[in-house]
Amino acid sequence: MAIDLNCDMGESFGAWTMGQDAQVMPWISSANIACGFHAGDFSTMQRSVLLAKQHHVAIGAHVSLPDLQGFGRREMQISPAEAHALTLYQLGALAAFARAQAVRLHHVKPHGALYNMAAKDAKLADAIAGAVRDFDPQLILFGLAGSALPQAGVQIGLTVAHEAFADRRYNADGSLVPRREAGAVIDDIDTAAAQAVQIAKNEKVETADGKSLRIRADTICVHGDRPDAALFAKRLHAALRAAGIAVAATAQGST
Repeated sequence: MAIDLNCDMGESFGAWTMGQDAQVMPWISSANIACGFHAGDFSTMQRSVLLAKQHHVAIGAHVSLPDLQGFGRREMQISPAEAHALTLYQLGALAAFARAQAVRLHHVKPHGALYNMAAKDAKLADAIAGAVRDFDPQLILFGLAGSALPQAGVQIGLTVAHEAFADRRYNADGSLVPRREAGAVIDDIDTAAAQAVQIAKNEKVETADGKSLRIRADTICVHGDRPDAALFAKRLHAALRAAGIAVAATAQGST
């Protein structure tokens, strides 16, 4: 039994630092690197690719709406054509840094508002999946478990990874409780680790209203912007291993 642990990384900008990327990297198997639209810049992207390469961590593009001020968490009205173009644009930028280090991109994961919009909007999901296929059909598309985005990927022949969250609460329909609501984020590390093990081992999660929800997960997200991100990643990795679950990146062409 194995599960991928992914983390959003490379979200620093200029002289401003976010996250504990160097401390988190040893405990994960996949890194989602910001491509400059919600966070990150050319120097941060370059450093992040090199760091992932040094730790043998799979490199993914964390594509977003163009919203630096809102950290990509504000919804925008965009057309499917715009979604396709912005995905290609960001993929190309990160792929340049990967190529310079003689490594390949492994996956693509939308960020923030774009992620949540594509989970519900089939046309938007189709556009993002189409951009991934047009750029490199070997790339794995990450999306909210059971949502429109992985479904769109499957329909056009991509390998997909259904994603779950260790430190987020779920609604009964499988969507994430919005961050603006109290209790949406699980701050306690032990509680989050227990949720991750339950998801990975039993494909179940307890919803915000106390019910049990069946959920498929190929990859579990470790939020890198937590103040305790490094400790959280280490403890989560240890909890999974203690439960007999290996931590490894999803293989391309595996689904």
